[in-house]
Amino acid sequence: MTMVQELEQGLNTYIRPLTFPVAIKMLKSEDEIPERTKRSYQQMGKKIAICQGIGMARKYGWAIAMGKEDMACALGAAPFGFFKNLDYFNEGNMAEGMFTATKEIGKMEEDLIERYEHGLYSHILVAAINRTSFDPDMFMIYANPAQIMRLIQGALYNEGGSIKSSAMGRLGCSAIISAINDDQCRYIVPGNGDRIFGMTQDWEMAFMLPPSKVENLLDGLAKTHKAGIRYPITSFFDFEATYPKTYQEQMKIWEHEGEL
Repeated sequence: MTMVQELEQGLNTYIRPLTFPVAIKMLKSEDEIPERTKRSYQQMGKKIAICQGIGMARKYGWAIAMGKEDMACALGAAPFGFFKNLDYFNEGNMAEGMFTATKEIGKMEEDLIERYEHGLYSHILVAAINRTSFDPDMFMIYANPAQIMRLIQGALYNEGGSIKSSAMGRLGCSAIISAINDDQCRYIVPGNGDRIFGMTQDWEMAFMLPPSKVENLLDGLAKTHKAGIRYPITSFFDFEATYPKTYQEQMKIWEHEGEL
């Protein structure tokens, strides 16, 4: 069984995500795109956002590659280096008035975004985990907060510490770059665009998992599950509840008649 198959099996057993976990890989040329991979502009005639492509992979079960020619979202495309890094983006113009009060405050946010240099990669490849025929740079799992909690617990079981997270409410796709560069697990609050164009639901969060951490995560999930920390979250039933007065009166009648 391959690492990807083991991860899929482990996530289905211990997490039960409602959409397909996805594998992500940065490609340096179009020649690296696997066969039977969707191309939004070539095949669908539409340019899309990166979060939109991720949504297609995790909800349709597709493999999809997105490059310069596929990009409709300038904000998401900028950090991935598909286009030249322009001062217009760096100065905070795309944040001003929508997400920040001023261009200067917007620049403070843009300065925090990790980026690939222009031309380093040609495409981002995203595939549902059961359609993954390549060596991923990162796995991404969308889930509810309780499921994300279980992933965090599994990741920390053998290592301790804490899982890093940061959020601006925008540009959530750029966390892929940070997680790959750091080779560390990370959980994120998907941004506004992800919820509009990627169809991410109000209750969903996401977890980034580098391949180097898969074995550790699966071991931690299995052992915490065995210890009783599980999903679905267990409930405490060892109590005797108090019921409405009429219910209690019925019980007294049965007791008086010798039924109890």
